[in-house]
Amino acid sequence: MKAAQLVGPKLFEFVDIDMPTVADQQCLIQVQEVSICGSDCRHGYAPINDDNQYPLPPGRPCHEIAGTVVESRTDRFREGQRVIVLPGPGEGGLVEYMASDPGRMIALPDHGDLKEWIMCQPSGTVLYSCQRAGSVLGRSVLIMGQGAIGLSFTMLMAMQGARQVIVADKLDYRLEWGKKFGATHTINPDKVNIDAAVKEMTGGDGPDVTVEATGFPEGLDAVFRLVRQFGRVVIFGIQSNDILPVDTRHWMNLQPTIIPTTGARSGDPTTHIANMVGLKERGLVDPGQMVTHLKRFNVEDVNQSYQMYEEYRDNIIKVVMTM
Repeated sequence: MKAAQLVGPKLFEFVDIDMPTVADQQCLIQVQEVSICGSDCRHGYAPINDDNQYPLPPGRPCHEIAGTVVESRTDRFREGQRVIVLPGPGEGGLVEYMASDPGRMIALPDHGDLKEWIMCQPSGTVLYSCQRAGSVLGRSVLIMGQGAIGLSFTMLMAMQGARQVIVADKLDYRLEWGKKFGATHTINPDKVNIDAAVKEMTGGDGPDVTVEATGFPEGLDAVFRLVRQFGRVVIFGIQSNDILPVDTRHWMNLQPTIIPTTGARSGDPTTHIANMVGLKERGLVDPGQMVTHLKRFNVEDVNQSYQMYEEYRDNIIKVVMTM
């Protein structure tokens, strides 16, 4: 079968690899749609590896995957069923077929566009973070970053009844998406003083909840600096592999509750995604709106898709590649 392999920094090639072996109590999934996460770009695609680490294992970096079960050796999933698949350690989704345990699969409805259902994977991880954060009903919330993760926070915080949903991003087109997803206020930190703007918007108190969804140190610093005293800080964005300097004076002065969240480390990586599928099916939220670009699974489009996503080209939010 065909697979995309990162053979050097920012360079994919296509290779032929063996079909996966399906063990008892596993399923074979034909991969049909894959999407790119910001963490794929910053922590796999970008030139962060030593030369002797290339090529990376085929299929990586990619963990947003949807497809159809073509062989089932378990009672939990049937052949022909559509699913989201979470790759196991060392695996990636840029392949034609995957073998998976049922504990890493989420059932999808038979209706609707798979290109939209796949967005329940990233938005589902945000749902887990929102559950960890607690109720925001009537509260003020600040979200740093309006990529796909930040927009998912905006969508869910607004749906939960937050009084204010303040969003910050350096790209104006993302701020417009934030309004579409329920933001009440927008801030471009490159154009205005974010500290003064947030203070004015919150009557001088600061937001009750701040969310780090950028994955960059300045976003991490802002959520600690801007939260109100005794507020809540939710950390989602994955920072670099380096140890970062942190100004703990904000911690000691404001004494927030700090809530680091990673759905993949929750001990149950699938339920929050299944819950997001349920919310979308009921029409309460629609993360599928975030798909702005469609590509094919070939060497030219795979390379172009990762370049677009990393460089924020063409007002991109999410790109989906069809196998």
